[in-house]
Amino acid sequence: MIDYVTVDVFTDQRFGGNPLAVIPDARGIDEGVLQKIATEFNYSETTFVFPPDDSAHTARVRIFTPTTEIPFAGHPNVGTAYVLGRQGTGFGRPIGDHMVFEEKAGLVHLDLLRDGDAIVGAGFVAPQPLTMQGEIDRDMMAACISLTPEAIVTSTHAPRMVSVGLPFAVAELASLDALASARPNTTAFAQAEQKHHSPDDRFSAFIYVRTGNGFDHLRARMFAPLDNVPEDPATGSASAALGAYLVTLDPRREAVCNITIEQGVEMGRRSLIEVEVRKRDGHVESVRIFGRCVPVMQGRIDL
Repeated sequence: MIDYVTVDVFTDQRFGGNPLAVIPDARGIDEGVLQKIATEFNYSETTFVFPPDDSAHTARVRIFTPTTEIPFAGHPNVGTAYVLGRQGTGFGRPIGDHMVFEEKAGLVHLDLLRDGDAIVGAGFVAPQPLTMQGEIDRDMMAACISLTPEAIVTSTHAPRMVSVGLPFAVAELASLDALASARPNTTAFAQAEQKHHSPDDRFSAFIYVRTGNGFDHLRARMFAPLDNVPEDPATGSASAALGAYLVTLDPRREAVCNITIEQGVEMGRRSLIEVEVRKRDGHVESVRIFGRCVPVMQGRIDL
């Protein structure tokens, strides 16, 4: 029997946000069964927690979508830290408010969010600096989300691949109506992946609209149909990459920018993702993602 916990991430309302399944102690699970468990849950991600390779760290965490293992993701880190923090111990050692996860993308530094003595969420610093990969043809991007090219705004930036550990194609849309009308086109995604695919990652689209002054409030959606995730209600890794990219484009050389990204509204699973980007001497120094979590289910997997 293997214990599991599920939590809703980037929300303070149960059955909102992005659901996550966490296996707090994955020792003893055969390698070939990890993907099968993630497929069985069929959440956008499931995490498996192992003892760290370095005793100075908290845990080694592996992240699986329904179809593949990925090197890094946002809501799995927030939710896993929340689960371990509430558990209080991991592999015989106490767990404090600060954690370090070993992941394929590198070390992820996390901290718990508290309301008084209660643990209410978690945050983390993106494990890799921003990388800006190739621009994406506007017609191709529009085809992926079933919109006309005119719905994509290019005054600030063209659609392009950006990453702080996991790459996403980001594009700004002209209106909330356009955002609501977007639908993933699997055929177009497959064509885009042939052109922009990296060896370890599938082609995913993160589209957004500005709903505040500048870029301090955004509304977003994320599609990854090739990874069996037609739409994701909250995508911390994409939010981190987009936040870092927008701050990089900002002409200020020194800044601490706080961005609130609302996602999942069209799915009926409203999520709030908080992004803090620090810029020094013209370069993004760090990107921190944080949000609240709510416990939902716990049980056992019969292996």
